[in-house]
Amino acid sequence: MIVDNRPLRGWRLWLFTATLALGTVVVLSNIPGYTITVPYVAGSLGGVTPSFGTWGTTDHMVGLALGLPFARWFAGRFGDYRVYVVAFLLYACTAWLCAASETLWMFLPGRILLGFAGGVTLPLAQSLALREFPERRRAWAVGLWGALSMTPFTIGVFLGGWFAEFLSWRWVFYTDIVVGALAAALVGALLYGRGFNVRIVRFDFVGVALLTAIVYGVQTVFNMGNDFDWFASPFLATTLIVVEIAVPLFVIWEFGERNPVLDLRLFGRRNYAIATFCSVFGFLIIQGLLSVFVFQLQLLMGYTSSLAGTVYLLMFIVAGPTVAILHELNKTVDVRLICFFDFAGLAATLTWLGLFDRLAWFDQLSWPMLSFGFFIALFFAPLASLAMHGLSGAKLIRAAEELAFLRTVAGSYGISLLAVVQFRRLPFHQLDLADHLGGRRFASLDLLAQTAAKLEAAGVNSSTVTRRLANLIREQSALLALNDAFLVGAVVFVLLGAVIWFAHPTLIAFWRRGDAAHLRAEELMESP
Repeated sequence: MIVDNRPLRGWRLWLFTATLALGTVVVLSNIPGYTITVPYVAGSLGGVTPSFGTWGTTDHMVGLALGLPFARWFAGRFGDYRVYVVAFLLYACTAWLCAASETLWMFLPGRILLGFAGGVTLPLAQSLALREFPERRRAWAVGLWGALSMTPFTIGVFLGGWFAEFLSWRWVFYTDIVVGALAAALVGALLYGRGFNVRIVRFDFVGVALLTAIVYGVQTVFNMGNDFDWFASPFLATTLIVVEIAVPLFVIWEFGERNPVLDLRLFGRRNYAIATFCSVFGFLIIQGLLSVFVFQLQLLMGYTSSLAGTVYLLMFIVAGPTVAILHELNKTVDVRLICFFDFAGLAATLTWLGLFDRLAWFDQLSWPMLSFGFFIALFFAPLASLAMHGLSGAKLIRAAEELAFLRTVAGSYGISLLAVVQFRRLPFHQLDLADHLGGRRFASLDLLAQTAAKLEAAGVNSSTVTRRLANLIREQSALLALNDAFLVGAVVFVLLGAVIWFAHPTLIAFWRRGDAAHLRAEELMESP
């Protein structure tokens, strides 16, 4: 076979770029694009509760994260584009499995495999793009990837909601089948005959096995805790014991491994440790709140799935341009200042959303969602710059992959944890409102009795009155519980705003280097 390693040019380069971009958008959008369809999915998969339906999001994200370390090893053994093509073929096959599922227990393995295949494609798409672009255009390619990073939170949610309402939630996966097959075919055809240098690297199978046990063990506890009474469940108690044993074993093993799946020594660098800490907890809040909110827009506020998706589409109006402009900021700005501004803005926006005391119309939500989109767009790049400070070469790429892995896992945990916050605060507010309005706290303020008397006088029977008032209290309690989740997020970002100043001063100029290692690392760290 003739080996042709000449870079693509002309229309072939643009078709190649568009294919990689479309594949990346579809893989990333599958997370929020599915989340908005959870009420539909839960009904279709045997009528399970919506909390069971969210397992399809969290387990998918963990699978996505676990695909990242495998991508590097597969690419070294078989070549970037070959692994990319096979991964997207697997992606298309597992998407068909998800679309054809009739039960939750058939659906979840498909979601995990879909996430794993997608996780393999993400870093490979970035490395393939950088390899084909001429050096003078690589910075532009990074800017393009930064803009694409916002599509999962915006366009992905909108399309998922539209499919669910007007076609079927299964069309989310039918789209994955088409795009997966198309991406595999086009990339395979455009790069056919490419050679590669085989890199035989020892793979840390023990570390991956322990890491998988830890990540999925913790995720299982978070997923099932509310529904199975936490550690009163023998299964969850056993899972916790497995995690407690696996964590110290993993740490000991990784410090003694030459090629660890997670290089824990990187956390000895102050800037990397602080940037990772802020990225992990910040993204936990962002991903968790976005998932909980889009769910409650439908169940609590009565929005259709397409209208709920349109609420999120508003964020792209400011997020897309913000990401592009951020890459051209003055190169002498201290990254810590930008991070602090971003965290303060996110705290203010979440407080704004957390102070709604009644169900909101679309136009009332539009302004805080525009603000949310702007500050989410500022979240990734400055922290990527801070994390990369003082790193270079292979160590830089490893750091980028680890940060992307940890942030993705944190986002998965955030979906479960913020749902727990909302779930636990609902009965508290329900009891509080009943005490307050029922005269138990102030005898002169028995508004429930007064309201019930007026309704009965108007001809409404007493049982209907009681049921309507109970529903009203439950609705308001659910709204207040959702507010609590937003306010918890605001507090976290206030604390992160203080933590960021412990990092060493770092200028944006550091991550504006044009070498391939820095650009690839920047892409990895900025992708949600």
